[in-house]
Amino acid sequence: MADVVVIGGGVIGMSIAWELSRHGVSVKVLDQSVFGREASWAGAGILPPGNADVATHPYDRLRGESCRLWPGWSAELRELTGIDNGFRNCGGLEIRLAGPTDQLDDLAEAWGEEAVTAEVLGRDELLQLEPALNPSTVVGLHLPEKCQVRNPRHLKALMAAASTAGVELVAGAPVVELVRENGHVVAARTMDAEHVGGQFVVAAGAWTRRLLVDCGTDVAIEPVRGQIVQLAARPLPFTRIIGLGARYLVPRPDGRILVGSTEEWVGFQKENTAEGVAGLIRFAEELVPGLAGAGFERCWSGLRPGSADGMPYLGPVPGHDNLLVAAGHFRAGLQLSPATAVLVRQLVLGQDPLVSLDPFRCDRVDQVTGSIPSAH
Repeated sequence: MADVVVIGGGVIGMSIAWELSRHGVSVKVLDQSVFGREASWAGAGILPPGNADVATHPYDRLRGESCRLWPGWSAELRELTGIDNGFRNCGGLEIRLAGPTDQLDDLAEAWGEEAVTAEVLGRDELLQLEPALNPSTVVGLHLPEKCQVRNPRHLKALMAAASTAGVELVAGAPVVELVRENGHVVAARTMDAEHVGGQFVVAAGAWTRRLLVDCGTDVAIEPVRGQIVQLAARPLPFTRIIGLGARYLVPRPDGRILVGSTEEWVGFQKENTAEGVAGLIRFAEELVPGLAGAGFERCWSGLRPGSADGMPYLGPVPGHDNLLVAAGHFRAGLQLSPATAVLVRQLVLGQDPLVSLDPFRCDRVDQVTGSIPSAH
């Protein structure tokens, strides 16, 4: 019997498994399909900066703790597995193509309150940094501490490290029921087996809601489709991550450029669409006109676990003494995965959590008209 059974083998579940295994906990991970091939594999690997020492909101502290952990995790995974996850500090720009020149001042001030370096730049300064930008750009925010990682490589490294540490990985095993007795989960039932454990962690992304409803808890997690396009341009016309609102361009050192991402509430439909792909290509050309001549390599999509208020669900599931949830991170699953893993490890081992769990608790939906923190 495993000490902990983790349901879901994406970046959250696999990070939790590796973190627990490093602290002497025996772990089994169940995944309904192939490990890490849903939202975790599909993302662009953007890691925004953060500062846990200054941040006051638990979400921002979680981001700051992850920011602190990423370099060490990446180096340790590379040493253990020989897999380079592509973590690097490339910097980033948040730009606007129209409107007043002071429209990013509030955002810069918010970053400044976290003691994160953020500088508002005018058109000429932006074009000095990235000459390929659309010359009509009116203003930008420079975040020199923004980093990136290559999702598939990171997942491969996590799986290899977890396996070496003795984590049992069971793919193609969708959990159909959590077997419970008097508020205590005794097993996770799949089609052909019951997986017994001491504690259970549901980290099933967009599929989490289905499992927890049967446990009397209805977390507001819905699948949100995100489509991404991959272009190729050698040499790279720009080196920093370029964002405009919810969309972005991510340059890889090998000449590939990721263009994302759509946000579509279409249920569990994961197909790419002509409209989505065409819109992303137009967006890329608008930000960097020279990308009109870039090569088209491929496109894909993933189902991100979006919550109603933009906050993940982290912590105990009400009415159960050995059931935890870690899901609903939406677009922040990768960036928040190290700190989420540490937080879950602390809960499993009865240690003080690194952040307050109040904003992340499962029953916060009852306070939707009260002091629910805004999405970050």
